[in-house]
Amino acid sequence: MATVSGDALLVPLDPRVVDRWSYRYAKRAMDVGVSAVALVAVAPLMAVIATLIRWTAGRPVLYRWEVVGAGGRAFTGYKFRTMVVGADVRRQELAAHNERGGPCFKMRHDPRVTPLGRVLRKFSLDELPQLWSVLRGDMSLVGPRPVIASEWLHFEPWQRRKLSVRPGAVSLWHVTGKAPGFEEWVRCDLLYIERWSLWLDVKILWLGVSHIVRGTNY
Repeated sequence: MATVSGDALLVPLDPRVVDRWSYRYAKRAMDVGVSAVALVAVAPLMAVIATLIRWTAGRPVLYRWEVVGAGGRAFTGYKFRTMVVGADVRRQELAAHNERGGPCFKMRHDPRVTPLGRVLRKFSLDELPQLWSVLRGDMSLVGPRPVIASEWLHFEPWQRRKLSVRPGAVSLWHVTGKAPGFEEWVRCDLLYIERWSLWLDVKILWLGVSHIVRGTNY
C-alpha cells in the first residue's frame, strides 16, 4: 500500500505506544481472533444487508473508503453503502450545514442518506465490512476514529498524532457521548492513545456493542 505524501502528513509517532510490546502483539492477537470469529458469525447478516441494498438502492453495495492509517499509510476500507450514488460529489453543496466543524463533515439529517441507510447507520450495521480491514491489519477493533486523506491534509500538527496507532472500528469517542466539536473528537482520540490498555479496549468494545444493540449511533 502507498503512503500518503506531503509535509502535511508527516506523523510524529509516539514511541510509548508504538514500541510497547503489549500493544504490538497482545492487541493484534485480540484483533485477529475477534474479527475472524465475528466475520463468520455475521456473514449471513451481511449477505442479507447486501441483498437489501442492491434491491432498494442498486449498485454498488459497498462504499470504498480511502483512509489514512497508522504512520500515514493509505488503505482502502469498505462500508455498506448508505448514501445515494454520487453522494461525494454533492458534499460541497452541503458544506454550510457541517455540524462537526473543522475538516470533517457531519450532518445528522443528511439528505444523501437512503431510507435503508438510515437504519443501517442507526445500528452501525454499515460498518460491519470494517471487520475485514481489522483482520487484514489496516485497522484495529478499537482505536482513534479513522479519517480520510482529504480531511487529514487540513489537520494541525498536534492532531496528526492520531496516526501513531491504527484507526479503530470503535473508538473512545463513539462510547463517550460523541462530543460535537472536531477538536474535542481529536482530543478524545489522543486520550485513548495515552491511556491505552487491553482492559480499556475490552470496556470500549462492550460499550460499543451496547450502543449497537440499543440503536443509539444517531
